[in-house]
Amino acid sequence: MLVLTRKLDQSFKINGDIEVKVVEINGDKVKLGIAAPKSYTILRSELLDTVAENKQAAASRIQM
Repeated sequence: MLVLTRKLDQSFKINGDIEVKVVEINGDKVKLGIAAPKSYTILRSELLDTVAENKQAAASRIQM
């Protein structure tokens, strides 16, 4: 895992076409802006976890 330190309004690029920018810092929360081509899907990890749990629950109901 790469760990970076960024200040407000600073950014970094991923693969040359995705930019992640620090847009706000408020206490212990950091707001990030992500600029990426529309062909990329960007999802929060907790949403992906929920989808995986729902799929697992649905699969167990089908096996019953």
